[in-house]
Amino acid sequence: MFELDKYKNIYMIGIGGISMSSIAKYFCLMGFNVSGSDRDMSEVINDLRKENIKVNIGHDKKNITHDIDLIIYTAAIHEDNEELVRAKELNIKIISRAEVLGLIMQRYKYSVAVSGSHGKTTVTAMISQILIEAKKNPTVFLGGVLNFLEEKNFVMGKSDYFVIEACEYCDSFLNFEPFIGVINNIDWDHVDYFKDFNMLKESFKKFALNVKRDGLIVINNKNKDLVKDINREKNFFGEDEKDVWHAENIIWNDNQCAKFSAVKNNLVIKDIKLKVPGYYNILNALSAIGVAEKLKIDFDVIKKALENFSGVERRFEFKGIYNGAKIFDDYAHHPNELKELVLMAKKIKHNNLYLVFQSHTYSRTKKFFNEFAEILSKCENVILVDIYSAREKNIFGISIKDLVDEINKIEGNAIYFESFNKASDFLKRNIGKDDLVLTVGAGDVYKIGEKILS
Repeated sequence: MFELDKYKNIYMIGIGGISMSSIAKYFCLMGFNVSGSDRDMSEVINDLRKENIKVNIGHDKKNITHDIDLIIYTAAIHEDNEELVRAKELNIKIISRAEVLGLIMQRYKYSVAVSGSHGKTTVTAMISQILIEAKKNPTVFLGGVLNFLEEKNFVMGKSDYFVIEACEYCDSFLNFEPFIGVINNIDWDHVDYFKDFNMLKESFKKFALNVKRDGLIVINNKNKDLVKDINREKNFFGEDEKDVWHAENIIWNDNQCAKFSAVKNNLVIKDIKLKVPGYYNILNALSAIGVAEKLKIDFDVIKKALENFSGVERRFEFKGIYNGAKIFDDYAHHPNELKELVLMAKKIKHNNLYLVFQSHTYSRTKKFFNEFAEILSKCENVILVDIYSAREKNIFGISIKDLVDEINKIEGNAIYFESFNKASDFLKRNIGKDDLVLTVGAGDVYKIGEKILS
C-alpha cells in the first residue's frame, strides 16, 4: 500500500499545470516541502511562489537532488525528460498526477468525481458552489478557475466532502474510486489516445465500475445503456422524461441565460435563474442537482447556489468592451462544443460576429477537419491562427491553412493570421458598436482578446 505520509520532500515536474498547481498547494498546506519545475513562466507559477513554493523554470537534471523523497509528474512529461531520467537513476519514488489524486481521494468519505467529454469543469464548479453554500466545507480540485472562489482553482476544506474533475485522457480517471461518479456526456475526443469511440466508451464504463458499491452514478440519460448492467444506484438527467432530472418551462433572456424548473417525478426546484448562457448549462445544472440530491442538500440551497454561479474562467467569459464590441473567450475545442457555442452566440443580439479560432492539437484537427470546416463556414467572420500543438509534433500533415481553404471552399469567410499581433490589429481596425468577438480554443488564443483590450 502506497502511503503518502511517508514522504516529506516532494518535487513536481510540470508544476505549472492547472491540476498540478492544486496538488502543490494541497501538499504545502498539509505540511510537506514542495518544489517543482515547469517549461515556461506563468501567472500560475507566480501564484505558487507567493505560497513559498520553489519553482524552477526549465527542466534540468541538476534540480533532482538526493533529499527528494517523491516525484510527481504530469501526463505532458515524456519518458526522456531529464528530470524524470535523473529521478530514476537516484531510485526516487515516482508517481503520476492522476495516481496521487486517487490517493488523496481515499482520505474523504463523500468524494465526487466529475467526468465527461464536455462540461466537466463547469459541473465540478457548480457542485463545489452548492457544497460551499450548504456549508459542507469541501476540498475542491478544479480544472479551471472559479469566479466564485476569487479566481481560485483549489479549496482546502475541513470536512469529508471532496470534489474533483476527472479527465478521461490516457484513462487517468481510472485511478479514482469515488463515492459519486458523474458522467456528464460521452463524445469521441482525445483521438491521439482513444483509437475509436468504443475504446472511449469502455473507459467510461470502467470509471463507472470504480464508483463505490454504496455510492451513486450520475449520468446523462443519453448514455444510460453504458451503465445498465452496473449494480450501483443511478441518478439520470437530460431530456424531458418524467423519471430523470429535466428542465421544464424554459424562458430565455436576451443574453441566452435560462430560467427553468428542474423536475424529476414529484421533485421540483422551481424557477432557477442561471447567469451562464446556453442549453448546455441547463444540462450542467441538472447534473449538479443529481449529485446534490444524493448528498441531501436542501433544494433552496441548491437553487440559490446555481443562481449565484457566475461561471468558470474561459467558459464564455466576458473579457471587456473595445470600440463598442463585446469580447468573450471560450475553451471550446471539440466540434460539438464549437457547434453549441456558435448556435448560442448567434442568438445573442449583435451586429457582426467575429470568431477567432485556435484549433487544439494536430491529431484533433486532422480527425475532425470536415466537422470544424462545416461549423466555421456558418460564421460570418472567421479568423484562424496556427494550431496549438500542446503535447504533439506535426506528424499528421495538417496545417491551419488547409482549414482556411476548406472553409472558404464551402462558401465560408475565413482568413489566417500568422501572429496574435496581426490578428488583434485586424480586429481593432474592424470591430465596432454591438459587434460580438469570440476567442475560442483550449490553447492561448485568449491572449488576442487581452491584446485588444490592453
